[in-house]
Amino acid sequence: MGPIGQHQKMAHGYFAFPKLEGEIAPHMNFRGKEHLVWSLNNYLGLANHPEVREADANAAAEFGMAYPMGARMMSGNSNHHEALERELAEFVGKEDAFLLNYGYQGIMSAIDALVDRNDVIVYDAESHACIIDGLRLHMGKRFVYQHNDIDSCVKQLERATKLVEQTGGGILVITEGVFGMSGAQGKLKEIVALKKKFNFRLLIDDAHGFGTMGPTGAGTHEAQNCIDGVDVYFGTFAKSMAGIGAFIATTEEITNFLRYNMRSQTFAKALPMPMVVGLRKRLEVLKANPELREKLWTIATALQKGLKERGFDIGVTNTMVTPVFLKGELSEATAITMDLRENYGIFCSIVVYPVIPKGLIELRLIPTAMHTLEDVQRTLDAFSEVGERLKNGYYREQNAVKA
Repeated sequence: MGPIGQHQKMAHGYFAFPKLEGEIAPHMNFRGKEHLVWSLNNYLGLANHPEVREADANAAAEFGMAYPMGARMMSGNSNHHEALERELAEFVGKEDAFLLNYGYQGIMSAIDALVDRNDVIVYDAESHACIIDGLRLHMGKRFVYQHNDIDSCVKQLERATKLVEQTGGGILVITEGVFGMSGAQGKLKEIVALKKKFNFRLLIDDAHGFGTMGPTGAGTHEAQNCIDGVDVYFGTFAKSMAGIGAFIATTEEITNFLRYNMRSQTFAKALPMPMVVGLRKRLEVLKANPELREKLWTIATALQKGLKERGFDIGVTNTMVTPVFLKGELSEATAITMDLRENYGIFCSIVVYPVIPKGLIELRLIPTAMHTLEDVQRTLDAFSEVGERLKNGYYREQNAVKA
């Protein structure tokens, strides 16, 4: 069943596939009890924004969930789909954009379309699973560089350059704007600078950066002032936009190529109209309310500053994603999670081996604009107590849950 699936009987419904109920908010119900939730990527709080909810409801009433029927290329296109593409392209600083029905399959299919067997892919070692699965579709060579290590990237570009001189192909470099597990930004500006020496195109997956990073929220490429250097920009709606779907923004030429060559879009139903109309409203609200992004960063900064002051290791994050790294075994990880949920009413994601090395536990916190400074203080106090218990061996004795 795999390293995660082997724990299915113990984990299902609690550690895996949990059910959070009630309105999407920092406080939701888990197993009948209210919890302070740090596990939802509702960065800007748009999931329950009144204008967004109204737009979603009105569009559903007008169009229903089935419209438009069919794939975009055949019978599933609309003025709203095309308008959203224009608005997204302008927002992220690109000529054109292509709307995708899902993010995970979207980037897989984009990678498949952008390269052929003569091309070489150079990618970051900590790329998201959707990128790795896209790489598996590639029938040519691929070289991995150490995470955010520019020297390693250079070495792989040198290998790739020698190879394409023989094949006549090109080089595609892939990284992320914001790495969702560690919170680190990809070194976009440094990679773009390598174009002075190497000939390649740069594709970034900015799922967590779109809407949250940069002066206007346009993304991590805006935050690092290298918009023009990113050739292909990929963003999803599942995070800051609190929706479903994704988009790719690039030149008009590449966008048109993708429209006619991405198998996941050619052979799959278009994004339903209520979601498209709702996404247009989400983008409008995002652009018109910079205070939402400012509030997100107020919460994230307070949370991260407080954790560091209390001696917690939050890694190298320089974004809103907040990992907390602890030393412990799987049994201690489960005990800590249960303690936080059952005795402190705090719900956060837990990450263990094989996602991170053995002997480490990661508690992953996702701040949002809807959290309060009181939520932050409550969490800091709870983590301080839990940290002390871990040091004292409390969780090795499996006394996490009070009677």
